[in-house]
Amino acid sequence: MLIVGTDHAAVETDLLGGLLACPDCDGVLRPWSHARVRVIRRRDGEEDRLRPRRGRCRGCARTHVLLPDEGFLRRRDEAAVIGEAIEAKAAGAGHRSIAVRLGVPAWRVRRWLRRFSERASAIREHFWRWAFALDVSLAPAGPGQGAFVDAVEAIGVAARAAVLAHGPRPAWCWASFASGGVLLANTRCPLPALR
Repeated sequence: MLIVGTDHAAVETDLLGGLLACPDCDGVLRPWSHARVRVIRRRDGEEDRLRPRRGRCRGCARTHVLLPDEGFLRRRDEAAVIGEAIEAKAAGAGHRSIAVRLGVPAWRVRRWLRRFSERASAIREHFWRWAFALDVSLAPAGPGQGAFVDAVEAIGVAARAAVLAHGPRPAWCWASFASGGVLLANTRCPLPALR
């Protein structure tokens, strides 16, 4: 799997032009059919169906689904909605009030928050590495307010550094890209190395 942008025409152009690298061996990806249909639940409750492109590496011959950065691996809700829930929790809100505000079931919000909380230390470290790689002038992080809040802060600092270095991109779409889509994945799924 490779996280790409949401502009399907641009992704197709990059794939045909050999501009997408294999996440396993850095070989060149070439077009290789499509993946199964995916559904992304939007903030307004609408669902978009998309059929992501698949690429095959010329070097290692592995195939990869090219998922747009508007979501996370194995999550149907868009990254912005999940990110809003995570930010609200960091600000002190409970999962039930967050669920009501977002219009999603409380059990779903609780799962997002639990998974983020379980991985908070690794997420914090991962995104601080990104932040320092993107902006070498950053000062070291100050005393923490807890792993969860510190992880959210690290994502924000890294997203800001990415915007300054590469131009506008929604923070949680950038978090999906920088985490390889696995921000809320199973805890055995490691966050990718910086590229």
